[in-house]
Amino acid sequence: MKKIKVGQIGIGHNHAHEKMCAFRKLPDTFEVVGIVEESPEWREKRGDLPGYKNLPWLTEEELLGMDDVQAISVEPDVPDLNAVALRCLKTGKHIHMDKPAGETIAGFKAVLDEAGARNLTVQLGYMFRGNPAIQFCLKAVREGWLGRIFEIDAVMSRMDGQPYRDWLSKYHGGAFYIFGGHLIDLVLLMMGRPDNIVPFLKKTRPETDSLFDNGMAVLEYEYATAVVRTTVVEVNGFLRRQMTVCGDEGTIEINPIEPFNQPHKCLPKLRMTLAKEREGYKAGAQEVVFDQMHDRYTDQLTELAAVIRGAKENPYSLEHELLLQECLLRACGYPENAFL
Repeated sequence: MKKIKVGQIGIGHNHAHEKMCAFRKLPDTFEVVGIVEESPEWREKRGDLPGYKNLPWLTEEELLGMDDVQAISVEPDVPDLNAVALRCLKTGKHIHMDKPAGETIAGFKAVLDEAGARNLTVQLGYMFRGNPAIQFCLKAVREGWLGRIFEIDAVMSRMDGQPYRDWLSKYHGGAFYIFGGHLIDLVLLMMGRPDNIVPFLKKTRPETDSLFDNGMAVLEYEYATAVVRTTVVEVNGFLRRQMTVCGDEGTIEINPIEPFNQPHKCLPKLRMTLAKEREGYKAGAQEVVFDQMHDRYTDQLTELAAVIRGAKENPYSLEHELLLQECLLRACGYPENAFL
């Protein structure tokens, strides 16, 4: 099958290099034509990373002017994501876009409206979407294995030093703005639009900086509550990234969410407790183990190729992506003018 030609705009996003490495792991699917980064500062900081080795550096005009390039990986620093994405779509390119998608709804809605009008793919880089344990959990909820869901608890934490804290302080939502969307995404996929969202944002070091570094949000539903936590002050927080989903006929616990971030790599797995047998899984408690994950993005980019080729419908609709961004901003306590 003919390769999909792809380029990358920006290397300032913290996942930009990892994303390029994932594209280059799929040489039978993608042909990377080059990278755009017009900031000397970012070129100095990250231009020599191994994922960019032997790739041509282009101008944005050159890359977007290539008629045979079908897709762009949008990877500038977070504040520039929407503007770059919109320019790509206006030249007829599908996009893989990193996240979060702006501090107002209007900017991201313009991106999605352009994509919808042109029938172009927008894939957001929410990294848990390619996780087999997460996908199993979503299937179990969707097919009713756990019964009526009444409780979801999810945590995504880490520990960061002052330079990263200073960068996070630029955003009204602080750490939750950068990390909370990964978990809210999963809650929405299981439960849909919440009835209400209540944010709780805390500063653990007010004497040092203004960063909301310890965030929690409660998403309320008719029969359920979902609690999402993020922080950047937890020692070895990567080790405790987890999600628990409880229904009146079963529970799934995923801990850790990302096994390849552990000191000793292990297979993705979850613990499931069922009230009755479901599709070969016994009643009672059991461990479900999956094949080894190699990275966050390879499966997601393989899915992107299938969507671009028309072999698969994008499982994440434009409506879902807009709802996710709205819920993220509400969970971060953004003022109402952010939603105009």
